[in-house]
Amino acid sequence: MEKVPGEMEIERRERSEELSEAERKAVQATWARLYANCEDVGVAILVRFFVNFPSAKQYFSQFKHMEEPLEMERSPQLRKHACRVMGALNTVVENLHDPDKVSSVLALVGKAHALKHKVEPVYFKILSGVILEVVAEECANDFPPETQRAWAKLRGLIYSHVTAAYKEVGWVQQVPNATTPPATLPSSGP
Repeated sequence: MEKVPGEMEIERRERSEELSEAERKAVQATWARLYANCEDVGVAILVRFFVNFPSAKQYFSQFKHMEEPLEMERSPQLRKHACRVMGALNTVVENLHDPDKVSSVLALVGKAHALKHKVEPVYFKILSGVILEVVAEECANDFPPETQRAWAKLRGLIYSHVTAAYKEVGWVQQVPNATTPPATLPSSGP
């Protein structure tokens, strides 16, 4: 994967920005509205992720051959994974006041995806961008710029913790295989 000039500086900036109390409250209020419809929002996130970045499906034997969004939406395995993703996000959002808890949850997620699932960490950056898109759409009538900035900081925080877990376990970038066409991987994260 190509590095874009300035990308490392952006990642350093994302890591250094903690959420203020007002930002935490804004994220938690927005999240509460989304989490009330947890499964459907989670499915919408994953379906968009897999439609826009089909190479990500290679990590999921149960639905990697699904092409149609409606087929994905109806998949019990995808729905189950969507609930796991939303549950992990809920734990992070509910514990934004506790940096150690957030770090612990994201370290577990990162280590499992690095060691067990062998998922390239760039997919976390891509997925977090898709999450932001869905949040913005779901909360379009009440998503002011300060809330958008708070979610952007949370995205950086999540990615930073997950990639730190990858580094901790000695992650080495995997060589793309035949099912990962380079054209489907962005040259930089969104």
